[in-house]
Amino acid sequence: MKLRVQSFGVSLDGYSAGTEQSVRNPLSVGGLELMEWLLRTRMFQKMYGKDEGETGVDNQVAEDGFRNIGAWILGRNMFGPVRGPWPDESWRGWWGEEPPYHVPVFVLTHHAREPLEMKGGTVFHFVTDGIEPALEQAKAAAGGKDVRLGGGVATVRQYLRARLIDELHLAIRPVLLGSGEHLWHDIDLRALGYECAKHVAGERALHVFLRKS
Repeated sequence: MKLRVQSFGVSLDGYSAGTEQSVRNPLSVGGLELMEWLLRTRMFQKMYGKDEGETGVDNQVAEDGFRNIGAWILGRNMFGPVRGPWPDESWRGWWGEEPPYHVPVFVLTHHAREPLEMKGGTVFHFVTDGIEPALEQAKAAAGGKDVRLGGGVATVRQYLRARLIDELHLAIRPVLLGSGEHLWHDIDLRALGYECAKHVAGERALHVFLRKS
């Protein structure tokens, strides 16, 4: 059972998110450029009920990211734009009533909230006691399958520093953001025991696969 990061967009200057996330800009300002490679794939289009989209390397690695996944972990910003204590329970995620996960999802937060059951098998559980308890709960819920860490940047960095990520798939985009959330700042991947296992050129991104040695 592995903890995997999949399809994680990175700019040439090392940013994996832009600035000013909001309801209008869920991927932050500039974030759409990082994920353009994914948005055009058949896999992504099928998630929204469309029988179209591109096949090829980008589509294949996107599909691979959903294989053998029994649970997810998300940082709170990946669940929504609400900051601080929950004012109520009206916010139910970015994705409508049927999110794309279809398995238990563990959301890291400092503020407790009751589990939220959605259509299609997704149940959001809100974890207030840190990254390791969240991983323990996700593994217990995954039924022997892998756990996927969906982000955001701060959450991936926390798990990297703790050497808890087993595999990391980066989709490196030929764009420069200039500012935002930097993935690698003050992180020495070599010292943490990570190595590049392979890299594959896709249609709109270079796919780099790191693993813990």
